[in-house]
Amino acid sequence: MIKADFLFTQYAKSFSVHIKNLEELTVEQIQEIENFVSSRKGIFDFNSYTFSIQKKIEFEEFVQLIEHSPIQAKLSEHIIQVKPQPRVGFGQYKGMQYNELPDSYMLWLKSNYRGYDREVIEKELKRRKL
Repeated sequence: MIKADFLFTQYAKSFSVHIKNLEELTVEQIQEIENFVSSRKGIFDFNSYTFSIQKKIEFEEFVQLIEHSPIQAKLSEHIIQVKPQPRVGFGQYKGMQYNELPDSYMLWLKSNYRGYDREVIEKELKRRKL
């Protein structure tokens, strides 16, 4: 059986996990991943093969979570350097930079927000591959 190939990317205040070989996995393996994500109140985006959970965790903690789950996966970490960006001017994250927002909130903005800084949001979503 093929192992899921997870690429863990850490951001300032969140993280995302890209499944490089999602199309090669069995339905059962994908269901295990979906259960893992949903049990942690996370979001799985099939369009980008990416998921995140609400709690910010470090790579080592993520490795432990996967080791204690039924998911068979190869894990790697992607380290990024983040440049300052414009700040959010509304809502609960007002004053934070867009690159600091949790992936779950960025995915919510993707579906629900149509305001003046939509271009900045789209750029950040693309950068994160969400």
